Amino acid sequence: MKILRLSAVIESTGLARSTIYKLIGLSEFPKPVPLVGRSVGWVDSEVHDWILARIEERDLGERAVGRSTGHLSMAR
Repeated sequence: MKILRLSAVIESTGLARSTIYKLIGLSEFPKPVPLVGRSVGWVDSEVHDWILARIEERDLGERAVGRSTGHLSMAR
């Protein structure tokens, strides 16, 4: 198990610090783990799972769009 600091979470997700904390407040992003004093970190696997869930949402959305238009691609 690995603990990520905020800079690594920002780099991994591409999100800004303010967006990460906004999503945490909305319970849409993993909560940080208190380390010592005011230091916090995120469990690597939880951040990774969150990223995978975003990919899955994207892929499910693309399949739904393909079904609603009656085709998956413009290639013939």
